[in-house]
Amino acid sequence: MDSRTRDSADDITDCVSPQSEVVEDDDPPMLSSQALEALKEFLAEKNHSTVQESSAQVALVSEDWRLSQFWYDRYTAETVAKEVLTLCHSLDSPSVACIACPTLYAYLKKMDSGLPAQILEYDKRFEQHGSEFTFYDYNQPEDLPISLNHSYSIVVADPPYLSKECLEKVSQTISFLLRPGKSYLLLLTGEVQKDKAAELLGLRPCGFRPQHSSKLGNEFRLFTNYDPGTRLGGWEPEQ
Repeated sequence: MDSRTRDSADDITDCVSPQSEVVEDDDPPMLSSQALEALKEFLAEKNHSTVQESSAQVALVSEDWRLSQFWYDRYTAETVAKEVLTLCHSLDSPSVACIACPTLYAYLKKMDSGLPAQILEYDKRFEQHGSEFTFYDYNQPEDLPISLNHSYSIVVADPPYLSKECLEKVSQTISFLLRPGKSYLLLLTGEVQKDKAAELLGLRPCGFRPQHSSKLGNEFRLFTNYDPGTRLGGWEPEQ
């Protein structure tokens, strides 16, 4: 520092007011009692929300794309599960069959653990569900235990492949499972199957659009054999 700079610095120091001097304080800053209480409430609320979020999630095995497995996102699974439970409440003795839609089965059991439901799946990892698991190969559409024949008032199906042949065979399984009389069918499959779903099963598309966690490129639709009213976005108008 040269002398001119040093003299200027001395002048500035002389001009500093005593009131502007910094007083060091070793005591840590303290929150008022009101601020502490507000902070506690905020943290408790945040923790409660995190717990709720975590408890609402359903643990699933990882997708196996070799088996054409693509799990629904949470909103889709919850929406369809709520619809199934609404239908159950309209029946005296409801029973549900989930064909190749393990995500839905998991959410149904999460929302109503006592619900009579059967999961029909090719993936034997789902044997963990015990007697509610039935091995299912769509290539053998009626190779199922006779105890399942015409035993379900609600059937939800999500054929593993978007082919005419696959939907035809899954349709045979649906006919095998559905209980005669008042029964409900929900089919989740690609938009490309719209005409075939109507031809084989008499289904119409709903406004609700299912989504998958892996964000599939194919547009998916939900078809039903009953008018859902205002639920599921209602039936789309016939063209």
